[in-house]
Amino acid sequence: MEFYSETTTGPNWLDLPKDLTANILKRLGTFEILASASRVCPLWWNICKDPLMWRTIHMPHVRNYKYLDNICCIAVERSCGQLEDIDIERFATDNLLECIANNGSHLLSLRMVDCWDISNKGFREAVSKLSQLEMVDISLSFVTGGSLEVLGRSCPLLKSLKFHLNRGLVFSKSDATAFIIAETMPALCHLDIKRHVLSNVGLLAILDKCHLLKSLDIRRCPYLELNDSLEKRFADQIKDLKRPDDELESYWFYETSDDE
Repeated sequence: MEFYSETTTGPNWLDLPKDLTANILKRLGTFEILASASRVCPLWWNICKDPLMWRTIHMPHVRNYKYLDNICCIAVERSCGQLEDIDIERFATDNLLECIANNGSHLLSLRMVDCWDISNKGFREAVSKLSQLEMVDISLSFVTGGSLEVLGRSCPLLKSLKFHLNRGLVFSKSDATAFIIAETMPALCHLDIKRHVLSNVGLLAILDKCHLLKSLDIRRCPYLELNDSLEKRFADQIKDLKRPDDELESYWFYETSDDE
């Protein structure tokens, strides 16, 4: 009996068209591209240097924060002004914000969640240069009302704002933030202000001034007292409403129940 073995070889990745290789590499995370993929071979190195590879930079749910702000800065600088969307959790700093501001003239979406190393000064200086922003999420941070006002006045195209407060932070009733949103963000279509301490007065100011608002999340806002007048406004204006007592999703940065 004659024995033989049949061997097969996989495709040579270097023979793939350059645009197809770029499409595959884009599906990797920012960290994986910088730390691994770009070092595989000269071809991949050249592809990973293309500014179009860095229109989108996503680095959420990262566990090891050491040097991540510097690594992210490398990715931002490689965009050469083509950056449109950046998503970061926990490790953003003023230095990174400055880098984004200097390279983000086309930035449309900025998400920096649970980033406590961002100062109000750093945030204000950055957003004053990012006039094309349409979507911002700065939940769980030290950003305050004054910085929010700079955001609104510097970014007239802003359509979506997420600004959750931390469960552990307790403040007395105040409509200051609501008034800033009402006066400086008339183009808002989506507003998410979980756990804020606005009253009915502040909420009405937002509804009065933000005529395009269609989506509103006011869950866990303790000082709101919804009445027939507000419910009528909601029915006339808001298509997607999350009320103060509606259930929270089980995201990592807040709990589903305040009783736990």
